Amino acid sequence: IEESIHSVYPNAQFQQCCVHVSRNIAHKVRVRGRKEICEDFKLVYQANSKEEALDHIDFMTRKWKKQYPRVVNLLLNPALLTFYNFPHAIRRTIYSTNLIEGFNKQLKRYTRRKEQFPNEESLERFFISQFNQYNQKFLGRIHKGFKEIQDTLESMI
Repeated sequence: IEESIHSVYPNAQFQQCCVHVSRNIAHKVRVRGRKEICEDFKLVYQANSKEEALDHIDFMTRKWKKQYPRVVNLLLNPALLTFYNFPHAIRRTIYSTNLIEGFNKQLKRYTRRKEQFPNEESLERFFISQFNQYNQKFLGRIHKGFKEIQDTLESMI
């Protein structure tokens, strides 16, 4: 996915969804240790700065590497902390993929209602119409925190 995105948007920064990483961590840990390790991970994505988040990752690495080495490997992904490259006002919005997932769920619901498409072209037309409707719905809306930092974001391009 990352390569495909960079082919169209060369300056795009890839962010691993912290919610999904948290779920992956929970699945790799015994039930009795889940709460503790998930609370440790929450400190990573709720830190005030990237440096603080890296300190929490370092702490988690030392604490859990013997017991859960696969969890530590998840924490070492540089795409986990990309959202710290952006202003604080929008971090809560971009550390997860909730907006995209909501739209994908809506697409699934609508395509199930249709049941079948006569050909690939009709499916493509259907998706394009859904994308256009979604874009029109949010055209004038500025997501929480983005208005205050619009100049900062434009300077990052």
